[in-house]
Amino acid sequence: MDDAPDEVVRHERRGRVDITFGSGAAGWDNERVLDRYELLYEVGLVRESERDRDTTAQTSAPEPLQAPSGSGAELALDHRRILATALGRLRGKLKYRPLVFELVPETFTLLQLQRTVESLVGVGLHKQNFRRLVERGALVEGTGRLEPDTGGRPAELFRFRREVMHERPAPGVGLPALPPTR
Repeated sequence: MDDAPDEVVRHERRGRVDITFGSGAAGWDNERVLDRYELLYEVGLVRESERDRDTTAQTSAPEPLQAPSGSGAELALDHRRILATALGRLRGKLKYRPLVFELVPETFTLLQLQRTVESLVGVGLHKQNFRRLVERGALVEGTGRLEPDTGGRPAELFRFRREVMHERPAPGVGLPALPPTR
Protein backbone atom coordinates (compact mmCIF):
# COMPACT_ATOMS: atom_id res chain seq x y z
CA MET A 1 0.00 0.00 0.00
CA ASP A 2 2.90 2.32 0.63
CA ASP A 3 3.85 2.21 -3.06
CA ALA A 4 0.70 4.13 -4.04
CA PRO A 5 1.45 7.18 -6.20
CA ASP A 6 -0.36 9.62 -3.91
CA GLU A 7 -2.32 9.96 -0.68
CA VAL A 8 -5.73 9.66 -2.40
CA VAL A 9 -4.86 6.28 -3.96
CA ARG A 10 -3.34 5.12 -0.67
CA HIS A 11 -6.54 6.12 1.18
CA GLU A 12 -8.73 4.29 -1.40
CA ARG A 13 -6.63 1.14 -1.07
CA ARG A 14 -6.79 1.26 2.73
CA GLY A 15 -10.58 1.58 2.55
CA ARG A 16 -10.83 -1.40 0.22
CA VAL A 17 -8.71 -3.53 2.57
CA ASP A 18 -10.78 -2.42 5.58
CA ILE A 19 -14.06 -3.36 3.88
CA THR A 20 -12.80 -6.60 2.37
CA PHE A 21 -11.09 -7.95 5.47
CA GLY A 22 -13.31 -6.31 8.09
CA SER A 23 -10.45 -4.38 9.67
CA GLY A 24 -12.36 -1.09 9.72
CA ALA A 25 -15.79 -0.04 10.90
CA ALA A 26 -17.44 -2.30 8.29
CA GLY A 27 -16.71 -5.47 10.25
CA TRP A 28 -16.10 -8.96 8.93
CA ASP A 29 -18.41 -10.27 6.21
CA ASN A 30 -18.05 -14.02 5.75
CA GLU A 31 -19.55 -13.82 2.26
CA ARG A 32 -16.85 -11.53 0.78
CA VAL A 33 -14.78 -14.50 -0.38
CA LEU A 34 -14.51 -13.27 -3.97
CA ASP A 35 -13.54 -9.74 -2.89
CA ARG A 36 -10.76 -11.14 -0.68
CA TYR A 37 -9.53 -13.39 -3.47
CA GLU A 38 -9.43 -10.52 -5.98
CA LEU A 39 -7.50 -8.30 -3.58
CA LEU A 40 -4.99 -11.07 -2.80
CA TYR A 41 -4.67 -11.79 -6.53
CA GLU A 42 -3.92 -8.14 -7.32
CA VAL A 43 -1.06 -7.97 -4.83
CA GLY A 44 0.34 -11.35 -5.88
CA LEU A 45 -0.55 -13.44 -2.83
CA VAL A 46 -2.15 -16.30 -4.79
CA ARG A 47 -0.13 -18.54 -7.05
CA GLU A 48 -2.17 -17.75 -10.17
CA SER A 49 -1.29 -14.05 -10.04
CA GLU A 50 2.35 -14.74 -10.83
CA ARG A 51 1.39 -17.05 -13.69
CA ASP A 52 -1.08 -14.56 -15.14
CA ARG A 53 1.11 -11.47 -14.78
CA ASP A 54 2.18 -10.08 -18.13
CA THR A 55 5.74 -8.99 -17.45
CA THR A 56 5.96 -6.70 -20.47
CA ALA A 57 2.92 -4.67 -19.43
CA GLN A 58 4.06 -4.44 -15.82
CA THR A 59 7.71 -3.41 -16.19
CA SER A 60 7.14 -0.12 -14.37
CA ALA A 61 4.84 -1.62 -11.74
CA PRO A 62 6.28 -2.64 -8.39
CA GLU A 63 7.15 -6.29 -7.89
CA PRO A 64 4.13 -8.14 -6.45
CA LEU A 65 4.37 -9.90 -3.14
CA GLN A 66 5.34 -13.56 -3.21
CA ALA A 67 2.54 -16.06 -2.66
CA PRO A 68 3.02 -17.73 0.72
CA SER A 69 3.84 -21.43 0.70
CA GLY A 70 0.53 -22.23 2.44
CA SER A 71 -1.59 -20.64 -0.30
CA GLY A 72 -2.33 -23.99 -1.92
CA ALA A 73 -1.64 -25.48 -5.29
CA GLU A 74 -2.00 -23.36 -8.39
CA LEU A 75 -5.35 -23.89 -10.08
CA ALA A 76 -5.93 -23.82 -13.83
CA LEU A 77 -7.46 -20.84 -15.60
CA ASP A 78 -9.84 -18.94 -13.28
CA HIS A 79 -10.87 -21.95 -11.20
CA ARG A 80 -9.86 -20.38 -7.86
CA ARG A 81 -12.02 -17.36 -8.73
CA ILE A 82 -14.92 -19.70 -9.55
CA LEU A 83 -14.44 -21.48 -6.20
CA ALA A 84 -14.34 -18.16 -4.34
CA THR A 85 -17.58 -17.09 -6.01
CA ALA A 86 -19.29 -20.39 -5.20
CA LEU A 87 -18.13 -20.39 -1.58
CA GLY A 88 -19.37 -16.83 -1.04
CA ARG A 89 -22.77 -17.72 -2.51
CA LEU A 90 -23.03 -20.90 -0.44
CA ARG A 91 -22.23 -18.96 2.73
CA GLY A 92 -24.92 -16.42 1.91
CA LYS A 93 -27.57 -19.02 1.11
CA LEU A 94 -26.80 -21.00 4.26
CA LYS A 95 -28.63 -18.29 6.25
CA TYR A 96 -31.97 -18.68 4.51
CA ARG A 97 -31.95 -22.02 2.68
CA PRO A 98 -31.24 -25.48 4.15
CA LEU A 99 -28.74 -26.32 1.43
CA VAL A 100 -26.35 -27.99 3.89
CA PHE A 101 -28.74 -30.96 3.95
CA GLU A 102 -28.11 -31.48 0.25
CA LEU A 103 -24.44 -32.04 1.10
CA VAL A 104 -24.88 -34.74 3.75
CA PRO A 105 -26.28 -38.28 3.38
CA GLU A 106 -30.00 -38.98 3.90
CA THR A 107 -29.24 -39.87 7.53
CA PHE A 108 -26.34 -38.30 9.39
CA THR A 109 -24.96 -37.66 12.83
CA LEU A 110 -24.98 -34.14 14.24
CA LEU A 111 -21.18 -34.20 14.15
CA GLN A 112 -21.26 -34.94 10.39
CA LEU A 113 -23.68 -32.05 9.93
CA GLN A 114 -21.52 -29.74 12.06
CA ARG A 115 -18.35 -30.64 10.12
CA THR A 116 -20.13 -29.93 6.84
CA VAL A 117 -21.28 -26.51 8.06
CA GLU A 118 -17.79 -25.76 9.42
CA SER A 119 -16.30 -26.61 6.02
CA LEU A 120 -18.64 -24.16 4.35
CA VAL A 121 -18.22 -21.28 6.78
CA GLY A 122 -14.50 -21.80 7.33
CA VAL A 123 -14.49 -21.77 11.14
CA GLY A 124 -14.92 -24.27 13.93
CA LEU A 125 -18.19 -24.08 15.82
CA HIS A 126 -18.86 -24.84 19.48
CA LYS A 127 -20.43 -28.31 19.59
CA GLN A 128 -23.21 -27.67 22.12
CA ASN A 129 -24.13 -24.28 20.65
CA PHE A 130 -24.36 -25.78 17.16
CA ARG A 131 -26.58 -28.60 18.41
CA ARG A 132 -28.83 -26.12 20.24
CA LEU A 133 -29.10 -24.03 17.09
CA VAL A 134 -30.10 -27.03 14.96
CA GLU A 135 -32.57 -28.35 17.54
CA ARG A 136 -34.11 -24.92 18.21
CA GLY A 137 -34.59 -24.44 14.48
CA ALA A 138 -36.35 -27.83 14.32
CA LEU A 139 -34.34 -28.60 11.20
CA VAL A 140 -33.70 -32.26 12.00
CA GLU A 141 -35.46 -35.20 13.57
CA GLY A 142 -34.04 -38.34 15.10
CA THR A 143 -34.42 -41.61 13.21
CA GLY A 144 -34.28 -43.83 16.30
CA ARG A 145 -31.20 -45.54 14.85
CA LEU A 146 -27.58 -45.32 15.96
CA GLU A 147 -24.34 -45.04 13.99
CA PRO A 148 -21.98 -47.58 15.59
CA ASP A 149 -18.82 -46.60 13.65
CA THR A 150 -18.01 -43.37 15.48
CA GLY A 151 -14.84 -44.46 17.25
CA GLY A 152 -16.61 -44.14 20.59
CA ARG A 153 -20.13 -44.23 21.88
CA PRO A 154 -22.67 -44.81 19.06
CA ALA A 155 -24.20 -41.56 17.79
CA GLU A 156 -27.84 -40.98 16.99
CA LEU A 157 -28.73 -40.69 13.32
CA PHE A 158 -30.84 -37.73 12.19
CA ARG A 159 -32.58 -36.68 9.00
CA PHE A 160 -33.62 -33.31 7.61
CA ARG A 161 -37.22 -32.36 8.41
CA ARG A 162 -38.53 -31.42 4.98
CA GLU A 163 -41.69 -29.99 6.58
CA VAL A 164 -39.60 -27.04 7.74
CA MET A 165 -39.69 -25.74 4.15
CA HIS A 166 -43.42 -25.07 4.60
CA GLU A 167 -43.26 -23.87 8.19
CA ARG A 168 -41.25 -20.70 7.66
CA PRO A 169 -40.02 -18.57 4.75
CA ALA A 170 -36.26 -18.82 5.44
CA PRO A 171 -35.39 -22.21 6.95
CA GLY A 172 -31.62 -21.84 6.86
CA VAL A 173 -29.17 -22.91 9.51
CA GLY A 174 -29.11 -19.28 10.69
CA LEU A 175 -25.62 -19.12 12.09
CA PRO A 176 -24.76 -16.09 14.19
CA ALA A 177 -22.31 -13.55 12.79
CA LEU A 178 -19.02 -15.33 12.42
CA PRO A 179 -15.73 -13.78 13.44
CA PRO A 180 -12.88 -13.63 10.92
CA THR A 181 -10.56 -16.60 10.73
CA ARG A 182 -7.14 -15.31 11.65
